[in-house]
Amino acid sequence: MSHETRKGHGKRIAVAGATGRIGAALIAGLVDDDVDLVPLSRNTSREHILGGLAATVVDFEKPHTLAKALEGADKLFIAHGTSARQVENEIALIDAAVASGVSHIVKVSVMGPPLRLHPFDWHREIEAHLATCDIGYTLLRPTTFVDTLARASSPVAQGSWGGSAGHGRVNLIDTRDVADVARVALLENDDVHAQRAHHLSGPAAVTMAEVAAELSRQLGREVVYQHRHPVAQRDLLIGSGLTGMVADLLLGIELLIERSAQAETTATVTELTGKPPRPFSLWIRENIADFQQPLRSVR
Repeated sequence: MSHETRKGHGKRIAVAGATGRIGAALIAGLVDDDVDLVPLSRNTSREHILGGLAATVVDFEKPHTLAKALEGADKLFIAHGTSARQVENEIALIDAAVASGVSHIVKVSVMGPPLRLHPFDWHREIEAHLATCDIGYTLLRPTTFVDTLARASSPVAQGSWGGSAGHGRVNLIDTRDVADVARVALLENDDVHAQRAHHLSGPAAVTMAEVAAELSRQLGREVVYQHRHPVAQRDLLIGSGLTGMVADLLLGIELLIERSAQAETTATVTELTGKPPRPFSLWIRENIADFQQPLRSVR
């Protein structure tokens, strides 16, 4: 039977973004731990059930819902979906956590140099605000998620995959590895008032050409990554129905890849979880059906 929280005898942990990829994986990892879980979501649908838990709906237009949702919480996890209101919403949630007496926040941020590109500048602004608060926190700064390759599934199937990433390298990380690190950070009992940051990456940096080679190997046919000028790539993205903001977000990621700004390999996932990070080839294997050539209609 669904209910608002999962009662344990340990700490009370609120998970904001519980219906997202990282949040859902985190809930799955915590559900058997001795903690009280409070999944939070902006989604008003009660159909999103996580490990037997119904998500508690929060409304950023109504700050009292944030305070209510965080009552009695010891720790808070934040993985806010990328949006124009991300800075405003995360800061509101952080302030509500401080006011409610939460002792530690674990926030998903992003790895990379200071940039004026969204969402990188948004995360830096949120981090700067968090640093002014009298609360313990752990920042998780992952590289680009391997899940972003999901956007390539249809173009790969149609033989039209490409972008402006050039020959740059990126160390793609599986969102499940980020969730595994978040679980460790949330269950830590030593010095909840500490303030730290973890840089997270996959096992090795790759180029889009190397991703194409892996797709070719698993599909049994040649896949080519077509290099495009950023202007041409933006026009193509807009033409596919994306908004200007989303197109620019994707172009920002490709610019980061083209500059190899997230090519760093860290040992953090292994050190904190005791397991090596998942390779991008595993994610492709698990999702290979999405990249298959579309079936031809039979006349």
